Formats: sequence, C-alpha cells, structure tokens
Amino acid sequence: MKRLAALVAILVLVPASAAWGAELDELLTRGNEATYSAEQTISCSTPDGVRDAVVRITQMDGELRVFSGVTDEVEVAAGDGTWSVRRGDGLVAEAEVDAGEKEKSEPVYTVAEEEAVEYLGRAAMSYLLIRDGEPRGELTFDDETGALVEAITFTLDGGVYCERRFTSIDTEIESASALDAQAVAGDEGSSPVVAGETSLPEEVSRFELLDQYEDEDGLRFAYYSDGFFSFALFETPTPVELPEASSVELAGGAYARAFTAGQVTYVWETVSGGMALVGDLPPDLHEAVLNEMPHPQDPGFFRRWWRNLFG
Repeated sequence: MKRLAALVAILVLVPASAAWGAELDELLTRGNEATYSAEQTISCSTPDGVRDAVVRITQMDGELRVFSGVTDEVEVAAGDGTWSVRRGDGLVAEAEVDAGEKEKSEPVYTVAEEEAVEYLGRAAMSYLLIRDGEPRGELTFDDETGALVEAITFTLDGGVYCERRFTSIDTEIESASALDAQAVAGDEGSSPVVAGETSLPEEVSRFELLDQYEDEDGLRFAYYSDGFFSFALFETPTPVELPEASSVELAGGAYARAFTAGQVTYVWETVSGGMALVGDLPPDLHEAVLNEMPHPQDPGFFRRWWRNLFG
C-alpha cells in the first residue's frame, strides 16, 4: 500500500475547515478565502516525543497548496471541499469532502474569548475555543486577510499539544500563476466513486461522518470532523504497513502508531483487510475514537497465507 503510506504522511498538515459552530465557521471560512503565501512551523509534543516540521503554504481563490519537508517533493492541494496529494511522479490520491445535505448538529465548540494582538507586525485577533467546558484551541487570525496565522491546540489537561505558527506572510500574490508555477506535472489519476453502504458509525465522540468514497482498487476513505479537529479513516483490502511505528494497546486491541508534525496515524489488521486512521487529534481523544471503530482482529493463518501469496 505505497499510495496509502504516501498519503498518510502529510494528509492533515492543514487544520480542518469543516466547522459547524456559527462563529468558528465564519472565522475559518474567511481564513480559507484569504490570499497569501507563507512559511509555517509545526511543533507537537506527543507521547513518542516532539515532532517538528516546516512547510510552505500558498493560498488563492479558495485553493491551498502545502509543500512539506516530511517527504521529498510532496504537495497537498485543498480547496472547495477537495484535497489531493501529489508527488514528483504524479498524482498520489484525491478526494472530495462534502457534508452534502446532512443536517448540522449542535456546535461542538464555542468561541469564549477574543483579544486584539499583533502578529508578525500586523494587526490580528486571537480567539479561545472551548469544547465540553475545556479550552482546546487558541487561534489567531490576521485582520487584513483573515488568514489563520497561529493555531495552538491543547490536551484535556490543559497542556499544549501542537503549535502551528506562520514565520512569514506575503499578501502580494499577483495572479493565479503563483499557484500554477508550483504545480506538479503528472497523470490525472482516477477519481474515487461514492461508497455504498458502510458499517462505520455516523458519529464518534461528537465527530460526525461527513463523507466517504471508494476507489477502483477497493480502498475506502471516510472523513470525520467535530468542527475543528478531524480524522480520515481508510479501509484497505490488504494490511497497511507503517514504517518506524510503535506498538500500543488501546481500546482493547493492539495498534501500530506513528506521530509526525501535526498528525497521528494508527494502523491495524482486520479479518477483511487493513485499516488506518489519520488525524490531528490530541492524544486524549485517540482511545475514545478507536473504541468506536472496527477493532483489530487476527485474520488467521490461512487467510494471511492467501494474502501474502495473492495480495
């Protein structure tokens, strides 16, 4: 599953934008419409140690491109409810995330405080996000553009989990050619098809299933969000390999886990194949989410032997 491995490396370097709370939704929507280029640092304190990264971001006309040092020549493009991942040799994966006609639930987050601040020598506004009575994020938006220039996320005990900060911002992008010049040539790939019936839950610890797809190779993709944090769930016909992972016991099962700057990836094996969860969730939410998903299961000797022979 090389394609999936490349995808999970940098899927959620950008915070989720599927916000349902009225105030939070307005803030993130304006940020998604901003025009700028920037350099961003990401630093996260995980159970497996600190994870850092520096990314380059360009956004215009609702399209966001993120160039990451996590893997060579990898680009994430997101905009208008879609995301794609490209490598130097072409398209790796693409999908759309669309809540469609789904009825919106009560907002998970409230915006509790706001304060005028200065960031990178520019006027900005800082907001504190509250989930279930506890602070879970502090967001700073540039006044002029609406760009989210700083995002700090907290664990349930109030500790800092991840810090994302712009170290520079340039709002003088002249035309869409600024994006076109950074485009990566490659084949167009194949678009996923809408998935049929699924056994996946519609809601997990106040994370709602927004959309799901299945591609021609049988890889299924589902996207969940609580309005700020989010995760993607992949179901694959064969087990997923996760290099340099640690083994952990959670939710009554054994998982392979790896942290990178801004995200966590869990993989596990089931009777029917493999699963992978990729998200920006703070560690205190991991077990609750995994507990509602299909649990790890040993497929047995003969099924494993068949997979090894024929995939």
